[in-house]
Amino acid sequence: MHQQLLGELKKHAGQGTKTQSDREKSYDGTSKFCYVIKVPAKRQIIKDFIKSHPDLSFLEYLDLLNSLYQGKSHDEFSLGNKLLEYLPKLRKQLDPLILDSWLDRVEGWAEVDGICQSNFTAQELLSDWETWQKLFATFVQDANVHKRRASLVLLTGPVKKSADQRLVDLAFTHIDNLKSEKHILITKAISWLLRDLIKNHRQRVAQYLEENEAFLPKIALREAQNKLLTGKKSLRSSVF
Repeated sequence: MHQQLLGELKKHAGQGTKTQSDREKSYDGTSKFCYVIKVPAKRQIIKDFIKSHPDLSFLEYLDLLNSLYQGKSHDEFSLGNKLLEYLPKLRKQLDPLILDSWLDRVEGWAEVDGICQSNFTAQELLSDWETWQKLFATFVQDANVHKRRASLVLLTGPVKKSADQRLVDLAFTHIDNLKSEKHILITKAISWLLRDLIKNHRQRVAQYLEENEAFLPKIALREAQNKLLTGKKSLRSSVF
């Protein structure tokens, strides 16, 4: 199945724009080979694959994900991310601890976020909270900056969709643990998580910003304050 998908990637290789090529090679932060495929084409590859494998079993799904996340190209990671997004019934059967091995090989914010951003819902985290807590405790103190970023990004969607106290408490704990870091992968993720916390915990975020003004990354403080005041982050700042 991996080889089938790889064949589709090669078939569409080079059809993306020069801007996309430059982004994947520099802005996204990966040194992996990129096929430079248009985003709609990449989505269609996965949709066609799913349509042609209606009886895909969980073990086949898991094996395919493990294989894609060992791939040599950025695009193989992208396809793995789409499989997480498009097949929620199978995704919900995954052991969360598998993310530890997948994140061993990511490079740059785009590959981290492709796995972690919004794929794992608040309901999924809370339904296996003990396991997720173990994973988060490992990630937030890991020497790998991509896993530390994951400890923040994994919570962005859930804290926006759910007001559950376990999620918000963990989010602020992680921000506290990482707020002294200078790496842009961390400072931007702190900003992102603070901004998403505003939806359900506006007063707590405002109080936290006031109490930690001298300690938070400047970009996180600025963007979170602007979100509180205007509903938007600062005008010239990137997502990651």
